[in-house]
Amino acid sequence: MQRLLSILISAVAVTVAAGGAPAVQAQGRTAGQVVDDAAITTALKAKLVKERAKNLVAVNVDTDHGVVHLKGTVPTERDRAEAERLARATKGVVDVRNDLLVDAAAASPKTR
Repeated sequence: MQRLLSILISAVAVTVAAGGAPAVQAQGRTAGQVVDDAAITTALKAKLVKERAKNLVAVNVDTDHGVVHLKGTVPTERDRAEAERLARATKGVVDVRNDLLVDAAAASPKTR
């Protein structure tokens, strides 16, 4: 898992260095911020995948300046709260916007 995180961070850094930096800076973000945000997103997605029995793998994670935005549908309010808890416990997260919707129909037979 740690190796995957390192590979993903390196890929983002190479992409930014290869030509993404001017566009990123035009949006008010430095290359370092992009890499930091990518690391936060990757770390949180890894945590959510680890919780796959709760259907948290379908949660969409976006990070901007350390603020994590959770979107998607989860089967229970407990899953919604767990996704937010995992996000807040991720290193580098400044704040969390939890826009996850609860829909029991989204549950797999194992989580109902």
